[in-house]
Amino acid sequence: MFAYLTGKITYRSPALIHLDVHGVGYELQISLNTYSQIANLDTCKLYTYLHIQEDAHLLFGFYQWEEKEIFRLLISVSGIGAATARMILSRLTPEEIQQALLTEDEHALSSVKGIGPKTAKRIILELKDKILQMKPQTIENETRLQPIHNTITRDALNALIALGIAKQVAEAAVSKAIKEKSPESLEDLIKRSLKYA
Repeated sequence: MFAYLTGKITYRSPALIHLDVHGVGYELQISLNTYSQIANLDTCKLYTYLHIQEDAHLLFGFYQWEEKEIFRLLISVSGIGAATARMILSRLTPEEIQQALLTEDEHALSSVKGIGPKTAKRIILELKDKILQMKPQTIENETRLQPIHNTITRDALNALIALGIAKQVAEAAVSKAIKEKSPESLEDLIKRSLKYA
């Protein structure tokens, strides 16, 4: 129904925001990942998904198109509702979810509150092929670099948190640094991540 909304943020919390679009206020449910990216913005563009339940119509907002697409994939899995999908996207970045699916990393998914090993296996089984179809141009590089990135990413994230940077901000910063270019070393990734933190 709505592809995206662009407007002024009139209220924000880690779970939802109010977006004023030409005098109409929209309430959007958001993940911590999206919150960390809009925390310092006055206006923003959010990709939207209208989730219809028997007792409510909820509008979800996502800063990245990839996050919206992963949300849609997650809620297509049996037993994963909108609240659980948002919890997964609050704990892991879209890139980390893609990597977990591609490398069948059950531990990464089961680290999310409410996701057990069986559910993690089901998510991987049902979504691995769909993730490959979603971004075919980047999957090859992500798969090839994953064994190196998995350890370096985790170490860089821990280093930023130890420096006093909030976890969600640190995750977003590391993600942007990896997107910018493949890290040469842990030190290189930390230095470049600090530019975005």
